[in-house]
Amino acid sequence: MPSRVAVIPVDSRREKKDFLRFPWALYKDDPNWIPPLRGNEKELVGYRPHPFYESNQIQTFVARRSGEVCGRIAALVNQGHIDRYQDRRGFFGFFECVDDQEVANALFDAARAWLAEREIHAMRGPANPSLNHTVGLLVEGFDQPPTFMMTYNPPYYERLIEGYGFRKSQDLYSYWGHIDMLPTINERLSPISEQIVEHLGLKIRPMDRAHFDRDVTTFLKIYNLSLVNTWGFVPMSDAEVLHMAKGLRHLMAPELALAAEVDGRVIGAVFGLPDYNPRIRRIDGRLFPFGFLRLLRNKQSIKRIRLISTNVLPEYQRMGVGLVLLSSLVPIALEWGIQEAEFSWVLESNSLSRGSLEKGGAKRDKTYRVYDWNGESDSP
Repeated sequence: MPSRVAVIPVDSRREKKDFLRFPWALYKDDPNWIPPLRGNEKELVGYRPHPFYESNQIQTFVARRSGEVCGRIAALVNQGHIDRYQDRRGFFGFFECVDDQEVANALFDAARAWLAEREIHAMRGPANPSLNHTVGLLVEGFDQPPTFMMTYNPPYYERLIEGYGFRKSQDLYSYWGHIDMLPTINERLSPISEQIVEHLGLKIRPMDRAHFDRDVTTFLKIYNLSLVNTWGFVPMSDAEVLHMAKGLRHLMAPELALAAEVDGRVIGAVFGLPDYNPRIRRIDGRLFPFGFLRLLRNKQSIKRIRLISTNVLPEYQRMGVGLVLLSSLVPIALEWGIQEAEFSWVLESNSLSRGSLEKGGAKRDKTYRVYDWNGESDSP
């Protein structure tokens, strides 16, 4: 019996609207779903200019059944990944689908076929569009909404993806901490932190408001340099760093960003972002005409933050610089009135970061999974 599902490559303006709007229909009854920031999503899927696509490629697809959109997917060629790892592998991302294996299979087939035309026969995902943006499929922790810039999906996606033949490649964890844990953590960390500061001659300083743009760019460059040995990491181009810095400029709270310096050189950084997701839900992902103001006003009234990263240059890693940065955030968090923090994401293979968080009392509360499809042998 021929398939009733038709998957078409997105080309027209109408098809682009269908691709972008589908999640609103799919998640209309899910209280935990947070809409994307609409303008940002258009950039990330390549419908507006974004520096990621200066050297990489994307093709989006929509699936229809009886004329109704029932799924979507993007196929991606990340040339940076291919060059860095000598791994001719494509990626899939922006996957959304009704609970139907036939529809999921048709979407993955379309992505595979597009990649095969480019002599790429293995696939990894979800990556939206890379590990430097939102990544991974939520497989544990469906009882609450995601924090800012983290993914969310229905539980059945795991079954659809594994049903096609994808297999786990790597898990990513998020950790949760509450203000009540801070006195105990501070008691443990302060004496060690003081010793590290003295031994290395560290200076910890907040983000410089007078040179805010410069510091945001510096923080992102530290991020780029610090992750060179991290699984799957591909450094952002200079244009990507500048673009992301511009996007974060208004979102960052200078008080929640610290730099570690040695002899005037920034060698590490930590920054947290207020969890804007409850506000994004209220503005339904629309920044204009007035959503931008509603999103950013009175940031200090947001009592939940996401600690995005603690990054240290490779030559200073394993010297406790990250511990000093986190310890230095404790009094700031208390003054801000923060109640909860999420540390995300942390690779399962990153035993150092996982161990530090777990020793500090943070609780692992969510798991995200990256999958690989390596060829016909994995197919059902």
